Amino acid sequence: MQQVFEVQGMTCGHCERAVTNAIQDVDASAQIKIDRAANRVEVETGADRAAVAAAIAEEGYKVA
Repeated sequence: MQQVFEVQGMTCGHCERAVTNAIQDVDASAQIKIDRAANRVEVETGADRAAVAAAIAEEGYKVA
């Protein structure tokens, strides 16, 4: 299932890796596409939306 998140605070490649790793901690097989300029993270996963959002937020990013 595709989930789309608006993630505020990503400013560099390190931020993208942190978000990617956080999502993969929830679902190792998740497919992730990040558009940093648009503050958009698209995730193809079977994991619960709240769990993915919480993992991103734990890294210090604001998730909408």
